[in-house]
Parts: sequence; C-alpha cells; structure tokens
Amino acid sequence: MRITTRSKAALCVAAALAAAPLAAALPGSAATPDPVTVAAQPAEGSTNVKVDGNRIILGDAPAAMGSTEITQRSGIANLDPVRFDASTSSVIVNYLAGTPDKSTAEVDVRAMVDERWSEWTTARAGTPTALPAASDLVQLRIIVIAPPQGGSPWVGDVSVQPTDKVDPSGMTIQAAPLKSRVFATREGLVGGTTANGHVIISRDHFVALPSRRGLANNGAGNYSVKVCTTTGSIRCAFEPVWDVGPWNTKDDYWNPSATREMWKDLPQGRPEAQAAYQSGYNGGKDMFGRTVANPAGIDLADGTFWDALLLTNNAWVDATYLWSGDGGRGTVSITSGVLNIRNAATSAGAIVGMAGKSAQVSVECQTTGQSVAGSQGTTNVWLRVHPGMYVSKAWVVAGTFAAC
Repeated sequence: MRITTRSKAALCVAAALAAAPLAAALPGSAATPDPVTVAAQPAEGSTNVKVDGNRIILGDAPAAMGSTEITQRSGIANLDPVRFDASTSSVIVNYLAGTPDKSTAEVDVRAMVDERWSEWTTARAGTPTALPAASDLVQLRIIVIAPPQGGSPWVGDVSVQPTDKVDPSGMTIQAAPLKSRVFATREGLVGGTTANGHVIISRDHFVALPSRRGLANNGAGNYSVKVCTTTGSIRCAFEPVWDVGPWNTKDDYWNPSATREMWKDLPQGRPEAQAAYQSGYNGGKDMFGRTVANPAGIDLADGTFWDALLLTNNAWVDATYLWSGDGGRGTVSITSGVLNIRNAATSAGAIVGMAGKSAQVSVECQTTGQSVAGSQGTTNVWLRVHPGMYVSKAWVVAGTFAAC
C-alpha cells in the first residue's frame, strides 16, 4: 500500500452551513491561520463510501461500467462546507491517502463565488490551490476509484486553511459560459450506475462530460449543460451533468488551455477525443491508451437524445457549459418527468426542447403569457431560455429578469 501526505449552490447553502465548521475562532495571525479539521462525515450527494474513524473509504458497491466503458468501483464523499473568517484567494488542503492495488484517491475543492459554487479543482496535499475568485466559503470532495477486484482506497486526516501563496489570475469565472460545437453520442446503459451514483432509467435525462470538475451530485443540477441541435429546426435541452465520459475522465476542454487538467496544448473547447480522432493527437488514443473510434465530447442519456433533441444518430451539437460563466440562471423544480420548452409563452406552444429535473436553465429575459400553476405557485411570467424558446416560471426557481 502506498501512503501519501497529501458540500445545490445558493439554495442549499443555508442547510449545509448549519453543520459547517467555522474558522472565526482560529488562533494565530490573519495571514497564516491554523488549518481547520474537516470531519470525515459524508454529506448530501455522497455515494458508495463508508467511514472508519477519521478516514473515508471506498464502499462495497460492485464495479460498474459508466460512460467511459471502463469497469471500476468508485465512490464520492462530499464534506461539509468550511467558512473562513475572511475571504481568501487560495487554500492549502492536507490529508493522508491510501491507494492499494492500482486504486486512486483525490481531494477536490470548490468555492462559493457570487452565490454559486465554482467548478471543482483537484487539491494536492500541502500545496496551495488557487480558487477562481476570493471567497470565505469552500467545500472539499473526496473521489476514490479502484479496479473491480483488490483493496479499497481511502482518504483521512483532512484539513484546509486559507493562504495567500497563490495568484488566482487566469482562474476567474469568464464573462459568458463557453459554447462549443462537439460530437454527441448516446450513452444508453439503462440500469447502470453513473459516476455520481445515479442509476440510469429508461428515457433518462442527463449528460456525461469527460471530467469530474463539472460533475453534479446525484439529483442536483448546479453543473448543467445546454445542448442544441445544429441542423433543421433547432431544439435545445438543459440537462445536469451526472456522469463522466466519453473516452476520457480528465479532459475539462471547456476551460482555458492553461487551466485544463490534461492536454494543455489543445485549444479551449476542443475535446481530446476529437483531436485524437480527427488529427491523430496523442497517437489517436485516449488517456487510457484506447484507440478513439469517434470524436465524441459529450454523451447524452436516452431521453435527452431521443425525446428532447429528437436525434436518431450521433450528431454534432452546440453545447454551452452553464457554470463556466456569468449570466441569468434558473433551476428546474419538478419532482418527476421533464419540463417542456415551448416556442411561445403558452402551454399551447410547440415543444422545441426539454429541461431535466434539477437542471439549470440560462435566462435571457422574461415576458408575460399564459397563467400556469406549478411548484413555484401560479404565475403568468415566462422565461426565455434561448431565442424563440420559453418555460413557465411556475416550474423554475429564479429571480426577476428584464422584459423581453
């Protein structure tokens, strides 16, 4: 065994903070506060992990094949958020990790910025990690992965402290979310388990992207994608990111080249699999050494593929990674099924897309239309989520926006 020293956004923060350790009572100087110990207590959204003292260990669920088509055992432990006495631009995370039998263990960190969580960033033990912007609230997440057979990886003795030793320049959330044209494939795998522990159902609604940096908790949608067709009558879907793939697991191609996990010589918006397939990049192989058989940069669950977008074959789509920039947002609030997107502010309008449960939707403006009763009460306000596309605010948690 090799030993190394190395918590929905604004809607869920109040509940999460009730159990969050505070750093206000930290001894020492403001410049170098002591580390805050983070309890080994998996919070909401955790899956397939267990606790042994101060350690988080991979649980006993069997190996599953996800969007990457790599059979493995995996677990996620979201730890309670930590609030510091003052905002910081970077943190130092300390922990111990055990990784037997070709297993892996990592700790990720994210920050609350402008009332929403940033993307996850891997934190190396004892090394300063820059936050996308100064924040006094951070959260840690443990990812443990192992082959189908063998020992179970673990992470323990976790602590976090603010530091001023890293310049966060270049990591700030960009002005607008990135939109890129990528090749989409259908995931299928009904009955399988996704990277966040979701069990895939028939005609499901979610997407997979090839990096855990934008992986949402099971049932959550703070990391969501807008996917639109590129030919014929345009249709759009808003779906949460609930799985990792296709092909790679460390290819956050929606980020600027300098901050990508891997493949930093590729331009922003270009998936490694696309470069490998079209140009022979990396010898035409993915990070696992497999020959890339298609240029896919996103996988779509069956309901997204067939019902929301009306696709019949793999296709090029326009994908917008909604957490990667600023702009108006709303969160779909339904208990089952999907929210239909209409071509007019009325339920009589033609369906031109769908939004999945808990997904975020981009909001361009609001207008008045048919009065609708939903989870958010009765209202005649409709939100424009794409040119010529509307959803009733009766089913969306959102603020007030400028008139269309």
